[in-house]
Amino acid sequence: MNSELVRSMLAAVPLPLMIVGYDQRVKSANAGAQAIFGAELEGRQVLTVIRQPALLDALDATLRDGSTNRARFLVTGAQDASYRIMTSPITDGAARGALIAFEDVTELEKAEEMRRDFVANVSHELRTPLTALLGFIETLKGAARDDAVARERFLTIMEREAGRMNRLVSELLSLSRVEAEERMRPGERVDMAAIVRSAITALKPVAEAAQVEIELIGAEAPIHLLADPDQMAQVFSNLIENAVKYGGSGKKVTVEITREPREIGLRGPAVRFDVIDRGEGIDQVHLPRLTERFYRVDAHRSREKGGTGLGLAIVKHIINRHRGKLKIDSAKGKGSRFSVILPEN
Repeated sequence: MNSELVRSMLAAVPLPLMIVGYDQRVKSANAGAQAIFGAELEGRQVLTVIRQPALLDALDATLRDGSTNRARFLVTGAQDASYRIMTSPITDGAARGALIAFEDVTELEKAEEMRRDFVANVSHELRTPLTALLGFIETLKGAARDDAVARERFLTIMEREAGRMNRLVSELLSLSRVEAEERMRPGERVDMAAIVRSAITALKPVAEAAQVEIELIGAEAPIHLLADPDQMAQVFSNLIENAVKYGGSGKKVTVEITREPREIGLRGPAVRFDVIDRGEGIDQVHLPRLTERFYRVDAHRSREKGGTGLGLAIVKHIINRHRGKLKIDSAKGKGSRFSVILPEN
């Protein structure tokens, strides 16, 4: 077969492809394969190009007996990539060789890993309160059956653990709904200042119990934006409640609304909502991961305060749906600032 025709056919295929002759030399490789292994591959011994035994064994079997074989190929570097490999026999008259096709499955493997982690995390989060409930039920049916004081104490703990499971299930359902709607931008204009005021009013009992003052700045006039009112109420309730819980007893939480004439990231005018606390702050190492599902800076403290580890993940997806941005600035000993930036148009 004409070598120029072979090259043009390989170039037309979007997958990385490489042809290896029976002499174990590379006969041709398209741009995709060159991006993986480098340029000037033709004529090189395949052993100098590919060094992973699983792929070499699959190639040897194809060249030896004409079978089709599969293997996994991992590329390490600045960004790791995983490929599903298929080696297929090819012939050109008396000449024999093999075609190696590389299918990038990096994102599929990442998605599968995320799914496994998610199931493991949910199982762990549910197992802890369930174990406590089962233990207390067993105790109440036995040794503490006639102990009124112990029964009251155990029932209080069981109520708390059942509430924790209920919150977790509710937030999992909420996260699922938000992810399903993420690509559909809201079409209704709502008064965001009223939503923020309502969220603060609802959280006043929590703030008073923690001896925290909530200060609101910039909400005097209506601010109408394209938004889902229920979802944005969830965003501000979550951020303000976190600020109250973790901002330190006896301190102030500030919610400030400002207009940005031009927000570079959103390519136009925007409205910025800052939730600022004066607490102990968050170490910089944690900031990039705060919106991951079930990620907690202090897992024990978060559970004590009723946290599920899903709140900021839900916030992130809601803000994505609104085509906005979430910024988190914090430093140990200096408090935290969570900023929601939404486009005006």
